[in-house]
Amino acid sequence: MGKFSAYKLPLKGLGTGTHTFEYHLDKQFFVNMESTDVHDADLNVTVTVQYNGDFYDLDFKIAGEVTLICDRCLDDLHYPIEATYHIVVKYGDDYNDDSDEVLEIPESDATLNVAYMIYDTVVLAIPMKHVHPLGKCNRQMSAMLKKHRAQAGDEDAELENDLIDEIDNIDAAPAADSASDPRWDALRKLSGDNNIE
Repeated sequence: MGKFSAYKLPLKGLGTGTHTFEYHLDKQFFVNMESTDVHDADLNVTVTVQYNGDFYDLDFKIAGEVTLICDRCLDDLHYPIEATYHIVVKYGDDYNDDSDEVLEIPESDATLNVAYMIYDTVVLAIPMKHVHPLGKCNRQMSAMLKKHRAQAGDEDAELENDLIDEIDNIDAAPAADSASDPRWDALRKLSGDNNIE
């Protein structure tokens, strides 16, 4: 059996009407695709095929999460995926994928392997730059990156470094001690909360 034989839709075996196929993508799917960006995955794929006797209307819905590597700190980056794809498939004389909306396959093909369609849909949903939100990167790696940029004289990174410092300081700052409000203290006593200072 081939790596992607599970993703073959039996088009010629489908009767008129709507048919649903479900797949789960994990790390092995992306290893088989030789993807270097996706290091792990937990994706659910639903392919709905509507056949009216002339052509097949395919709708792909993909939802879940992929694990990437952050370009900034090299830690795991969990990225949510919600993607859809639609294509019409019909039989013709030869294979023809000139159109983005219609795929023509030869009459001799009884099945259609959708593995690459699924893969392309997932990859197109991933941004080019894989980075954590500011302040969420590994602090040690961020500090080393900042030090390296300062030594290299990278002026464009000055604003980003300032923002990272500011967010790191907010995250690291202890909560400010605020004066206790006597109204809340009275309510806490009524509720039985004895942790009042």
